[in-house]
Amino acid sequence: MTGAKLVVGNELLEGGIAIENGKIVKIGRDHHLPKADLTIDAEGCVALPGLIDVHVHLRDLELSYKEDFFTGTCAAAAGGFTTVIDMPNTIPPTNSAERIRAKAQAARKKIIVNVGFFGALSTDRDETERMARAGAVAFKLNLHKPIGNIEIGDDTTLQRCISQAAEQGKVVAIHAEDGLLIQRLQSRLASKGKSGLEDFAKAHPPRAELGAVARFLRVAEHTRGRVHLCHLSLSRSVELMRKSLKEGLCVSCEVTPHHMFLTNATVREKGATAVVAPPLRTRNEARELRRAFRNGSIDIVASDHAPHGLLEKQMDDAWSVATGMPGLETTLPLLLTQVNRGETNLQRIADALARRPAEVFNLRGKGSLAVGSDGDITLVDLRAKHRIDSSKFHSKAKFSPFDKVQCKGRPVKTIVSGRLVMDHGEILGQPGFGSVIGASYAWD
Repeated sequence: MTGAKLVVGNELLEGGIAIENGKIVKIGRDHHLPKADLTIDAEGCVALPGLIDVHVHLRDLELSYKEDFFTGTCAAAAGGFTTVIDMPNTIPPTNSAERIRAKAQAARKKIIVNVGFFGALSTDRDETERMARAGAVAFKLNLHKPIGNIEIGDDTTLQRCISQAAEQGKVVAIHAEDGLLIQRLQSRLASKGKSGLEDFAKAHPPRAELGAVARFLRVAEHTRGRVHLCHLSLSRSVELMRKSLKEGLCVSCEVTPHHMFLTNATVREKGATAVVAPPLRTRNEARELRRAFRNGSIDIVASDHAPHGLLEKQMDDAWSVATGMPGLETTLPLLLTQVNRGETNLQRIADALARRPAEVFNLRGKGSLAVGSDGDITLVDLRAKHRIDSSKFHSKAKFSPFDKVQCKGRPVKTIVSGRLVMDHGEILGQPGFGSVIGASYAWD
């Protein structure tokens, strides 16, 4: 690859990258690179480390009508992502070593980017060990909707589960919302005949997130585990996390583009396409999350790509509508638009979408442009203007509350292990181009 500007650490350099056997072997001026059988002309582009999305629902299996491993990884490639980590709330749930292996076997034949798998957090020590050995990248707990019918109601059990994951060197990621509070509020609203989309946010108030975050951090104080807070929607949640970090906890967090760029007013404007859990918050909260992203208080930006059938989203009943939205193909254009507006920079994007995801989830060989790293590269054109059009998504989910948003900047080429899998929106990667990955956390 020649002719690009390269985001290498905090520097922006000019030159190219040589890749051999899927690994970066040299970075330098074009005329210093070794001769290659194939050269990708990246003139006018910026090369970022291959981007990583740590929160993706690829569905497949019994939910393949929503998305499958091929369409989901095509969406990832189109969005500039070279690696994604798939969530375990599938049908059947990914809550055993056997199911992780079955998922991996099915995925290998379809994926065009690299894919890792979360396992559902288990109360069973032996099963936790088996899932880790089977290749679980990390473990996931949803306090609102337990995965695989495993409920962790008391802090002692939660502490034990985090410690068991730590013994296997694995991160525990949490959907931090108080499920009991949400159920109580939803039942109260439903009993009064309230089921409008605006009632969904009333059943998921800020205190449901703040209480769950505080609980999780309190429990984590008594473990040696690394914990990760998913899709935080409140600046106060970020502050709690940063305070715990200063007190010595191994904790990290992520935010989504929809919580940074959309608000509760979007639900009134766009309807159920904007219904997500946790819900969209106020304009001020979105602004504060963007500020936290700019100043580095937020570790990771993740899409929470959650594809659904259109009929599942075209509902006015808050208690029946499927929550979530596709995000793999909108995340990077939205962030590059912020770069063009002077709100952030390319180094911050590389940090939050490559370096920190690789560090937090110990994805060895990924997250940076460096000799010896995997040959995963995302090329972007900062000048490209376009409007988001969900009808053209590679994902099966043809809807988005970001429809018609004007963006400046987009991914134009996605390279996985030295192979070009996406070129200006066209998918070139064949099923099986990607690799199934598994990693363990390297403890100090």
